[in-house]
Amino acid sequence: MNDYCDALIEQIGFFGKDEKRAVDTVYLGGGTPSLLGPDNLRRLCLAVRAAFNLCEPEITLEANPADNLFDTFLAASTSGVNRISLGVQSAVEQELKVLNRRHTNSDVIKAVEDARKAGIDNISLDLMLGIPHQTRQSLNTTLKFLTDLEPKHISAYILKVEDSTPLAKMGYTVADDSLCADLYLEASKTLTNAGFEHYEVSNFAKAGYKSRHNLRYWNLSEYIGIGPSAHSFYKGKRFYCEPDLKAFLNNPAYTPDGEGGKADEYIMLNLRTNKGIDFNALKLEYNIDITPALELFKKLEKNKLGVLSEHNFKLTAEGFLVSNSIIADVLLECNL
Repeated sequence: MNDYCDALIEQIGFFGKDEKRAVDTVYLGGGTPSLLGPDNLRRLCLAVRAAFNLCEPEITLEANPADNLFDTFLAASTSGVNRISLGVQSAVEQELKVLNRRHTNSDVIKAVEDARKAGIDNISLDLMLGIPHQTRQSLNTTLKFLTDLEPKHISAYILKVEDSTPLAKMGYTVADDSLCADLYLEASKTLTNAGFEHYEVSNFAKAGYKSRHNLRYWNLSEYIGIGPSAHSFYKGKRFYCEPDLKAFLNNPAYTPDGEGGKADEYIMLNLRTNKGIDFNALKLEYNIDITPALELFKKLEKNKLGVLSEHNFKLTAEGFLVSNSIIADVLLECNL
């Protein structure tokens, strides 16, 4: 872990060497960076502050609620971390066993308490949908457990079982499409009624607590990703670090992935959010005339998959469920 942090710190310095760029968000994750321990977390935060100009930043740390976290959270808090993301996934014991999660609900409650004792109240909780054996009733058990903890943010992801993963080898499959749709819409309705804004396909936030970091992706703002497999959009270019830990420790390689920030990305990313696409922005910034897609938008609105206004089109929760196919149709209509 020390060697890995050394490599991270070297790369942080590499990206910060030309100019001390202004940075308003830092995200430690995915995975479980809290396992790096208090000393390494302090080192990483110090390296970021030395390399970049932090402007009232949102600094997030991901953590597993099964770990003893108070000392880690306290070290993180004193180093500038002000947001915690916990991988809860479910509050139902049977579902946690399927996912091979070792934490209990008591662990989650303690992790939230530890974060608040350490001075961090901006807490995000992850929820998984479509877990084998999950039902609407068990989902509502989890939703009540999560909302009772009074987090500022909840992320809800539909489980996908990839080939050759442990879940696939154990013969597990996700719930059928119809049940997954019901679970997703149930989560959206319940969380909206609990005061959360469904601001992106998989994300819900209390007022003022949308994930600033993730919004950079969806708003086509620049970001730097450091570590094996991490992707970046920086100085108009997209690139990624090779998914090779040994190579990263010895000689990190960044592979070009083309230019970014074009009209197709604007449409794709903004249709993932509840603000949708702005027709005037498309015209002014990309010289794209949305007229060819208007009939499609009207059809989607008629089917309650979207909302069309004079200068905007956005998806409903039902539309979010089939957003990939809708986005493909919109890009086709716009010749992109």
